[in-house]
Amino acid sequence: MSRGPVGFLGLGVMGSAMSGHLLDAGFPVLGFDPDAGRRADHAARGGTVCANPAEVARGADVVVTSLPSAAALAAVLDGPDGLAAGARPGLVVLETSTLGPDTKEDGHDRAQAFGATLLDCPMSGTGQQARDGDLVAYLSGEDEAKERALPVLAAFTRAQYDLGPFGRGTAMKLVANLLVAVHNAAAAEALLLAQRAGLDLQDVLAAVGDGAGGSRMLQVRGPLMAAGRYDPATATVATMQKDNALIAAFAGSVASPTPLFSATAVLYQAAVAQDRLQEDTACVFGVLQRLAGQ
Repeated sequence: MSRGPVGFLGLGVMGSAMSGHLLDAGFPVLGFDPDAGRRADHAARGGTVCANPAEVARGADVVVTSLPSAAALAAVLDGPDGLAAGARPGLVVLETSTLGPDTKEDGHDRAQAFGATLLDCPMSGTGQQARDGDLVAYLSGEDEAKERALPVLAAFTRAQYDLGPFGRGTAMKLVANLLVAVHNAAAAEALLLAQRAGLDLQDVLAAVGDGAGGSRMLQVRGPLMAAGRYDPATATVATMQKDNALIAAFAGSVASPTPLFSATAVLYQAAVAQDRLQEDTACVFGVLQRLAGQ
């Protein structure tokens, strides 16, 4: 089946996995990333490398963005050689990054100023889940743009939830990430208790994971904790710290108390103090082990 070209901006851990699925599904992918190594990897996977976001926009009617910061989003939208410099009328920008609500609104306004429509569509899942095609999309924004973006979105996610008006995607993502932070720490705490009680951690993962105490974080991160393997990271402590700050600000903006999240955040701060910024977030197990004198 012939498919139209898709643009992709940001070819890091998440972006390379998502763009790879698009290539596998038969989409020509016009990609750009400021990192030369990532551009080379994209070409090796069969993608087309562009010189800048403007060149991407000239060749695609739907562009996916997977970016690390508010500054990066502003730059690819209307910075020098940004999408604004090459966009044809009706461009759809499928914004998949985890950024704050105000940043997403600003991106929407910037895109609208040059005739494009930005959709708020963060992903739920780790880097490994992205590689496995196991991401869940939280889609929000204008209906017509959603219809045009859905075939692209379906190529690299296993489920797509249409949440209605723009901004609800990010709200849902921050709710989900609160649970990820708490469940990850809870898994580490439980596994340390099991280890210190003399239980075999593989038995714990099988038996507890099969019962009422199971969770997706126990399933995904438990094996990393049991093995003490925190590199390469599926999601770094640095990323979690960025997301935790977004969650805290969002909860504060709606006056919602988060006592469990607040207690959990201390463990990630301890991970930073232990120089674990680039380790997988499963390393909170190591943080707890050190607190226990192991």
